[in-house]
Amino acid sequence: MKNSLQLAINAVLVIAVAVLFYLHFANQPTATTPKKPVAATAPSDSATSSAIATEDPADLTAAADTEKVAYVESSKLLDGYQGMKDARRSFEAKAKRWEAQNQKMVQGFQGAVQKYQQQAASLTAEQRAATEQQLQGRQMQVAQEQEKLQRQAQEEEAKMTQQVLERINKQVEVYGKQNGYRLILIAAPSGTIAYGRKDLDITTPVLKHLNTEYSSKKK
Repeated sequence: MKNSLQLAINAVLVIAVAVLFYLHFANQPTATTPKKPVAATAPSDSATSSAIATEDPADLTAAADTEKVAYVESSKLLDGYQGMKDARRSFEAKAKRWEAQNQKMVQGFQGAVQKYQQQAASLTAEQRAATEQQLQGRQMQVAQEQEKLQRQAQEEEAKMTQQVLERINKQVEVYGKQNGYRLILIAAPSGTIAYGRKDLDITTPVLKHLNTEYSSKKK
């Protein structure tokens, strides 16, 4: 019984460490930087096809007589966008609460195990068996709650990312139309664009547009 109980304790501690690791790193900038490229129009599987196929001909008044093409760097755009910074801070605050909740559960279980170990010598065989069964049931409950926390963190992060992406996509589209661009591409770390002349990089002005629009909405 003692060996099986020790294995149960170790299992919970392993799960606890895994959850804490996730909650700690999930809110880091690299973790929340989406793999999905930011498109000039609404999100789709292909930034290039989305920028071309979803454009309404009626909205091409500024771009109809130009062949202007440019690109933005997705990582710089996301890291410099105040809307993403605020969203990350909000997510980090939630992650800290989840981590505190997780620690409380683990510490409560550890306390129950320690109490049992101190009293085990004075208990009958039946009492020891009953207590160990209760502890194993509590271990399962803690593991289930930890899985629930992890799912919640993943869902919240995905929701946060989607909301920010939708806002960026819309404003990149607005910027492109206002400034007469026929096409704005995405330079992503994954290699969406292998090469682009620096004079075609409009990340800085687009980022300025995004932050100006975001600040005006917050007032």
